[in-house]
Amino acid sequence: MMEEEEFELAEDLEAILHLTPEVQLAIEQVFPSQDPLDRADFNAVEYINTLFPTEQSLANIDDVVNKIRLKIRRLDDNIRTVVRGQTNVGQDGRQALEEAQIAIQQLFGKIKDIKDKAEKSEQMVKEITRDIKQLDHAKRHLTTSITTLNHLHMLAGGVDSLEAMTRKRQYGEVANLLQGVVNVLEHFHKYMGIPQIRQLSERVKAAQSELGTQILADFEEAFPSQGSKRPGGPSNVLRDACLVANVLDARIKQEIIKKFIRQHLSEYLVLFQENQDVAWLDKIDRRYAWIKRQLVDYEEKYGRMFPEEWCMTERIAVEFCHITKVELAKVMRTRAKEIEVKLLLFAIQRTTNFEGLLAKRFTGCTLTDQKRPESPLDPTNPFLEDEPGEDVGTEKDEDLTKPKAPDNPFHGIVSKCFEPHLYVYIESQDKNLGELIDRFVADFRVQGPPKAGTDEGGAVLPSCADLFVYYKKCMVQCSQLSTGEPMIALTTVFQKFLREYAWKILSGNLPKSSSNSGGLTITSLLKEKEGSEAAKFTVDELCLICSILSTAEYCLATTQQLEEKLKEKVDKVLMERINLTGEMDTFSTVISNSIQLLVQDLDAACDPALTAMSKMPWQSVEHVGDQSPYVTSIIMHIKQNVPIIRDNLASTRKYFTQFCIKFTKYSFLSSISFPTSSYSIHTP
Repeated sequence: MMEEEEFELAEDLEAILHLTPEVQLAIEQVFPSQDPLDRADFNAVEYINTLFPTEQSLANIDDVVNKIRLKIRRLDDNIRTVVRGQTNVGQDGRQALEEAQIAIQQLFGKIKDIKDKAEKSEQMVKEITRDIKQLDHAKRHLTTSITTLNHLHMLAGGVDSLEAMTRKRQYGEVANLLQGVVNVLEHFHKYMGIPQIRQLSERVKAAQSELGTQILADFEEAFPSQGSKRPGGPSNVLRDACLVANVLDARIKQEIIKKFIRQHLSEYLVLFQENQDVAWLDKIDRRYAWIKRQLVDYEEKYGRMFPEEWCMTERIAVEFCHITKVELAKVMRTRAKEIEVKLLLFAIQRTTNFEGLLAKRFTGCTLTDQKRPESPLDPTNPFLEDEPGEDVGTEKDEDLTKPKAPDNPFHGIVSKCFEPHLYVYIESQDKNLGELIDRFVADFRVQGPPKAGTDEGGAVLPSCADLFVYYKKCMVQCSQLSTGEPMIALTTVFQKFLREYAWKILSGNLPKSSSNSGGLTITSLLKEKEGSEAAKFTVDELCLICSILSTAEYCLATTQQLEEKLKEKVDKVLMERINLTGEMDTFSTVISNSIQLLVQDLDAACDPALTAMSKMPWQSVEHVGDQSPYVTSIIMHIKQNVPIIRDNLASTRKYFTQFCIKFTKYSFLSSISFPTSSYSIHTP
């Protein structure tokens, strides 16, 4: 019964002393202990087993019990001391709480006093700032009023002075005053609703209009449209009037410039009328000499009359160019039948030289249409090195191949008028190229083909280089004249004579073959040639074929470069119309025919031996010798031809390789064409 009561007491104590994990963790952090009795998961059985691990350890059970009882008494004493020490804690806590409440009430009172004082201070600041803002607004309004009144005073006085000075033509003072009046008037745009301000604005506009009309009248009087003489020098009044015109509407300035330039060039229109002898192309130098004198005369007499930023010298030169372009176009249309190529090139040369002179003297700032410069040529073969100063054909005294300055804004400003008549130049080049091809043909007949054993054997024909050098000069020359339709026409001429060169000089001089020109076939290899040998090319003829092949290869590569350069020279919109593919195909055909002739010649030389081999009674042959006679014959012909062809095609190895491949292919076709059903062929 007593044990049951103790067990129930232990359960009650365990329920009371059971703490949550958070509380237990806090206790362990505040009072760390290694004693098993302080652990939350204390187990009495394990603890007893620890004290008495063996049966022999039960001998000192009394000592262990005494130690535990001693420990219990110490714990009781500690608990009793703590409980007695907490007897007065409640009373002390209540007293501390009352003191804290009193302190809070005092603090709250102080905070309320501070808040009341802050509100009073804020109200006082608002009253002060309100007064300051009122003073600021008053100051700003007063300043604006004073400034506006000053401007109004200046405007009213300026308008009066402006009207008085305008009547007296005091343009020097008006120039400075007018700009100031206009600037002041801008401040009154928002006050235009006030009648007095609007009236002043209308007076300013009226003064500006009167000044413009008056200045134009002064210039008309000084430089009349109808008159034979001009004043001896500039007028200070007109110089000041130009300064006023800078402030007035831009239309006034343009009208002054237009009137002056028209009057300044009126003499030019009379001297170089269409019916005058000096108006024709052979005296075109006189036009440019005249404008040079006029520009010098202008600089001396009127250079200081117009403001520098007006660029009057350049404007006069540009207007002269426009007039000259129109007049030259008119006179060339009237006398088109009298235009010769030398005369046309002479006029173009002098004109382009004059345009270059303008580019050195002026910046082109007055031009409304700036042209993009052409990029210079890159040096390649054979016309990829510009040679300025060289002449073409019959025009030996002309120097039109000078490369123009890439940044010349005046290029074409006059010379554009010659473009519709460049057909004369194109026809001349067509004629010159025709004569050049005929000369090449005649020279070839006189000099004959390249000789074997010389440096000429297998080399490119000199006429080919001459043709493309001429092409280059024509292309550079024409590109300086025009980059439009004339370049397309010149390209057509180039195409025509490239084909003529291919057929007349190259294909026309290939040796004629005695066998079928249609090429090699198995049938031709099987034809009988008993007792005779096929006609062979001589060594000189083989060298000629190799030379024509090398020339055709050179022409093929150079024609491709020519096409690229023509596309660089012509306008972008016309690039697609330049196509030399047909001409390149023509040269490829010449190359193919040349290789075919070489293969055909060697095959024809070997053909008798192949025929003898086909007639050989192989059934009666009992023993095979060292080498058959037909093999000896074939080797002899190969040793005779192939080294010559190889040496003459040293610069074009790929075509020598093609020759070898074609000959091998045809030889293989001929070998498989012999019947082998009744006998076997043993080739040493």
